Amino acid sequence: MAVSFALFVEEFGLGQGPVFRPDLAARNPDLVNEAFRQYAIHWGIPRVGRLFKELDVSLAIVLNAEFPGKYSAVWKEFRAAQPSAPIVAHGMNNTNNMLPLGRGLSEQRAYVRRTLDLIANTTGVRPAGWSSPSVYSNGDTMQAIAAEGITYTLDQMDADIISRLKTPDGLLVLLPYPVVTVDMGQHLARLKSPPEIESLWVDYVSELSRESRADPSRDAVAMVIGIHPFVVGTPDGAAAMRRVLSRLKQDDAVWLADTEAILKAAGGK
Repeated sequence: MAVSFALFVEEFGLGQGPVFRPDLAARNPDLVNEAFRQYAIHWGIPRVGRLFKELDVSLAIVLNAEFPGKYSAVWKEFRAAQPSAPIVAHGMNNTNNMLPLGRGLSEQRAYVRRTLDLIANTTGVRPAGWSSPSVYSNGDTMQAIAAEGITYTLDQMDADIISRLKTPDGLLVLLPYPVVTVDMGQHLARLKSPPEIESLWVDYVSELSRESRADPSRDAVAMVIGIHPFVVGTPDGAAAMRRVLSRLKQDDAVWLADTEAILKAAGGK
């Protein structure tokens, strides 16, 4: 089975974004939750980049187009640790500049094009992959991204195997992105600590690995695990991430790869 860890590098804006203490969110200024967000950006993102480099494990970057311009120093430090990690486009930002849902296919195509152009201008890379900001898309999105040259997406969460979607403007490869393995949802919505998420990841991957060993003729299993600097970018979160990667590297049935390596192995372009 193939496993890719994808770090979400996102821009929210002052006073917007993930909330660690909902009981304090009504404060003005909300220093506690803003500190939670800023720590993740300034300290968590570089820490995750260094960790994956140290353990020599491939990483994919799911990037809001506005991030490199807003946090140029953070992006420069992080990219220095992960110079060849593929970039998956994640819209413009995650709060007030997301997909124009309900406004037609042409509006979405224009938004996707702006996202890809900005990422290409600031990073030198034009992404081949797409993840809708805040995982929020509609029936026009797949056609819009295919029309703008995207070849794979992380937007689907309903399978253990790679599949292909035929749109009126071309084919897309769907890399499975299970909702239950996303650290952010487990941490903030279900109040799971990093060691609990560590156990979930190991169990999830190990069980799929056992199933693959038991039936070698089955379709190859693949999954993308979404990680966020708010969770694995803290010292305790990084320690849990380190244990997960070290454990999975010992499983000869598990291939730790980035999204584009998985796409290539599956016959995608």
